[in-house]
Amino acid sequence: MDNIVDSLNSAYQEFVAAAASVLEAKESSGGQKTAATDAALENFKQRWELFRVACDQAEEFVESVKQRIGSECLVDEATGSVAGKPGQNVTTGLPPISAVRLEQMSKAVRWLVIELQQGSGTAGGPSHSHVSPPFDARFSEDAAQ
Repeated sequence: MDNIVDSLNSAYQEFVAAAASVLEAKESSGGQKTAATDAALENFKQRWELFRVACDQAEEFVESVKQRIGSECLVDEATGSVAGKPGQNVTTGLPPISAVRLEQMSKAVRWLVIELQQGSGTAGGPSHSHVSPPFDARFSEDAAQ
């Protein structure tokens, strides 16, 4: 995580320095287009792209951590391994399910979301050739519980 923060900070500092260079080049040329202003603008453009890439990488990292935390909490809740605060009883009203079943259901939901997103731009017809297998809610893990 420190690497991502350092990379983002470095890209930002270079972007700001490039912006300052553009302003200085423009001021020293009296507002005229020169090789120096063109070079400063090109450097600014490159630093802007690098900054955007660093922002995208940081955003991807944050999203992956959010998903990991959410998945861990979901597994803990579903498998009944959530510990309550001292002195409180934890009752969800639902029997715990296996982590394997939870993962299978999670994958099925992800496929449905993908299919809905891909099909949202069409007028009722299928928008892609991939058809996912139907979701079977009967799993052997549930029989043991």
